[in-house]
Formats: sequence, C-alpha cells, structure tokens
Amino acid sequence: MRDLLDEALAGVAARPTRLILTTLGTVLGVAALVATVGLGQTANGQITQRFDLAAATRVVVSPDDKGGQEGEAATQLPWDAPDRIRRLNGVDAAGTVSTLDVGDDLVRSVAGLDTQKNGHALTVLAGSPGLFDAVRASLRTGRYFDAGHDSRADRVVVLGKNAADRLGINRVDSQPAVFIGDQPYTVIGILDSVSGRAELLDSVIMPNGTAKAAYDLDAPDSLEIRTQVGAAQLIARQAPVAIDPNNPSTLKVDAPPAQGGVRKGVQSDLNALFLLLGAVALLVGGLGIANVTLLSVLERVSEIGLRRALGAARRHVAAQFLVESVVVGFLGGLLGTAVGVLLTVGVSWGRDWTPILSTSLSFGSPFLGAFIGLVAGTYPAWKASAIQPITALRGA
Repeated sequence: MRDLLDEALAGVAARPTRLILTTLGTVLGVAALVATVGLGQTANGQITQRFDLAAATRVVVSPDDKGGQEGEAATQLPWDAPDRIRRLNGVDAAGTVSTLDVGDDLVRSVAGLDTQKNGHALTVLAGSPGLFDAVRASLRTGRYFDAGHDSRADRVVVLGKNAADRLGINRVDSQPAVFIGDQPYTVIGILDSVSGRAELLDSVIMPNGTAKAAYDLDAPDSLEIRTQVGAAQLIARQAPVAIDPNNPSTLKVDAPPAQGGVRKGVQSDLNALFLLLGAVALLVGGLGIANVTLLSVLERVSEIGLRRALGAARRHVAAQFLVESVVVGFLGGLLGTAVGVLLTVGVSWGRDWTPILSTSLSFGSPFLGAFIGLVAGTYPAWKASAIQPITALRGA
C-alpha cells in the first residue's frame, strides 16, 4: 500500500501543469455544487422571510356580494372598522380603501393645464389614515394625510409614483395641485413603494372624509389588515366577528395560505433546482478527470509495459491509476469547497443577505470529489491494466 501511494503521488506530481488543469475541472464542479446549493438555501431563506413579512401578514376584509347565509342582507363595512380590528391582539395596522366613481372626470396638474387639456384617466381612491401603514407604503417625498385631514374633509391627496410621473409632479414643497374634473386638490405626498396593493402607485388617493363630501362615498370597499408574523390565520377568523358580530358571514376574508405548506414547497423546488445544477457541474468535472486520465494512460503505455514486464500484475497498474484519480478528485474537491464557500459568502455580503451553508455539504464535498475521481478513473484504470507488456514494449 505504501509503494502504491508513493507511485501514485509521484505520477500525479510528475506533471504539475496537467495536474492543475485536471484539478481545475473538479474545482469548478465542486465549487459550482457548493455555491449553487449554498446560494439556493440563502435565497430560499430570503424568499420565505419576505413571504412572512409581506404576503403572510396581509388580510383583506370586504363585503360578500352573495350576502352571506340565506336570509341575511348584504352588509357594509363600517367607517370605524380599522379601530375595531386594531383591538385584536396580533394586528399591527389597518386601513380602509375604496375606489371612487368620478365619472368622466380626468386628472390634470396645474403645470399641465395648457399642454394636457384632455388630462389623464387615473384611478381615484379613498383611504383612511391607517391605509399606508397597513400596505407598508414608503414615501418618495412629502407626507401622508392624517385623521385631521380626514375629519375636516380637506382637499388633499397623495399620489402614487406612477401617477405623479404622468402628471409631471416630482416635489411637494411648492404645494402643487391637481384637478379632478374642475375641483382642485393639494398634493401633500408621493408614494415610492407599497406591498400587496400595487394599484396605489398608479392612483390618486384622498381621505375618506374628503371622498364622502365630494363623491358621496357611502362605505369603504375593503379593509386592509397587516398582522404580526404567524397571526394572519387567527385574525382572518376573528375579523368578521370584530367588524360585524351580528352578521359575520356577510363579510368575505382573503387570508394567506398556511405558511408551512408554502414554505416547504418553495424550499423543495429551490433545492431540487440547485441540486440539479450542481449535479451537472459535477458531471462536467468528472468527465474532465476521465478524459485527462485516459490521455495519461495513452502517453504512459511504455511505462505500463515496463512495469508489467518487471512483474507488476494488472491489479497493481489499475490500482495506481485509480489512486491517482482519487487524489486529483480529492484535491479538486477540497479547493472547490473553499471556492464555493467564499463565493456564497461574497454574494450574500454583496446583497446584504444572511449566508446559509450546509455543514454536511461543506465537509463532505472533498470526499465527494474523491468519489467522482474514483468513478471517473475506473475506465482509464481498466484500460491501463489491459495493456499487454509485449505490445507496450514493441510500441515503445
């Protein structure tokens, strides 16, 4: 065994350039496996985290068009529905939202009265002050309207960023105004992003009190609720009773599916995808080892024939080439693991993610490289062992 290891290591080290090139294939294969699985697990963690923070915490309550159970009349959401919901444990924010019927009225900005005579057919919404917190809105500039604006029915609006771009408004410090039909409204804020209610970015949003005075809004269309992580299913069951305890079945609740099933589905799909990519990369590395080892056998035919003539058995020749392939595979696996770990950490650091690495994969990858080397070297080793001494020496 000692002689076998000495001869194999000598054969590997005798051609350093070829060793580097051969090892490079395994390095790339193992690095790709470690990096793809590591980045897949890291991305999986980010996806499930965002699911928990956004989709898994959103509950929407609206009147049921079917009118609930037989004999029950359709209900309307009360104006104080957000206050009723906020009493429930697990609710972080709540706010109403309604689509206003403005008829044929178009939306114009003051700056565009001369050049935009036809205006823009933008969606006009009404909301309560808690709406923006409920949909995780962020401001590009300005401020949100508050309870004071709502109670006084002030003619103020908040624009979504897409609506603001169409109207040519990008700042609010000069108190720009927009016209909905012939009625002016002061723009006090511009939204930059929202979660779960993308139509807000294309809309003009005014307080509920203003909408009641200007458009005779009778009741909110729906109630947006943002819950704590893990509380969405409970709030979905309690919300109809909290809003209308006499006729809870007349309210429709849209809640996210159970987190466990969705998270497991995301994890299994991502893991399968990245494992497949890693397996393909390993296959490429194994083929590289097999090709180079077979080339080495063809170049060392005379050496093999001399060893056979001096008494080496077929198993000795096969074992030498197998050990050489295993050594190359192990070195490639070791270096590939280091490269894959560094790549995963580097990408995670650049994206401000928390890297997630499998310890079993990190420690087992060098031995996986050795196994790939063993499999890849099987055919070249058999080919070398089948060379007859007299044929090899005659060819030399």
